[in-house]
Amino acid sequence: MKVLVINCGSSSLKYQLIDSDTEAVIAKGLCERIGIDGKLTHQTMGKDKYTVDAAMPDHNAAVKFVLDALLDTDMGAIASLSEIDAVGHRIVHGGEKFANSVVITDEVMAAIEECNDLAPLHNPANLIGIRACQAHMPGVPMVAVFDTAFHQTMPDKAYTYAIPYEYYENYKIRRYGFHGTSHSFVSKRLAELIGRDIKDTKLIVCHLGNGSSITAVDGGKSVDTSMGLTPLAGLPMGTRSGDIDPAILEFIAGKEGKSVEEITTILNKKSGVSGL
Repeated sequence: MKVLVINCGSSSLKYQLIDSDTEAVIAKGLCERIGIDGKLTHQTMGKDKYTVDAAMPDHNAAVKFVLDALLDTDMGAIASLSEIDAVGHRIVHGGEKFANSVVITDEVMAAIEECNDLAPLHNPANLIGIRACQAHMPGVPMVAVFDTAFHQTMPDKAYTYAIPYEYYENYKIRRYGFHGTSHSFVSKRLAELIGRDIKDTKLIVCHLGNGSSITAVDGGKSVDTSMGLTPLAGLPMGTRSGDIDPAILEFIAGKEGKSVEEITTILNKKSGVSGL
């Protein structure tokens, strides 16, 4: 069974075609600078990697380039899209609605869209990727895998913010956590490596990269994590500030004459290691 795995970022698209029986990667690649100019890097295992500059105005175009690369007569991996048995989509934010991976339906799509405000850079791109795949591969089962799902086991004392409770009741403002697929995999793999039943472990798992988070995992379940309502919270990252005194936003706004949106952009894209 061949499974195409797609991860649509705000301006990128990573993908792998996997043989689910052997877990072997058949082909993989990356679309970069989507919406700017566009570049595709593709490799079918056993063949040379190649890179091509190509105009990618949106994720629809990027998905088309990916499928064309997989079908390429010389450098591709399949002869027909009918060889793809299922597609898995990484979705950044599932809110409180999803504690597990789910088969994508119209209802699931609507629920993901409801979380757009919580991940405005990622969820809309995730949805475009899903719709593009559905258009090119109608009838092929598609599954959504959520970054936030693993953290739905956190107790309320871990996910509740010390702000008026009505904001949680009305707008679901709480700690959600991210990188769930990574934290889940690493905790399970560590238990295997030390020869312990995961139910008998208490672990601290670190996902470190341009985006970073730390999670406390008790018995295989997330009980606390560093990221919050959005991926901006927690550790200082590549371009994200991580936790800071919230009054800094008003202070900068007063000194620089900037809007909340402008300051949030600075904290997301010009701070962290880049800012330092």
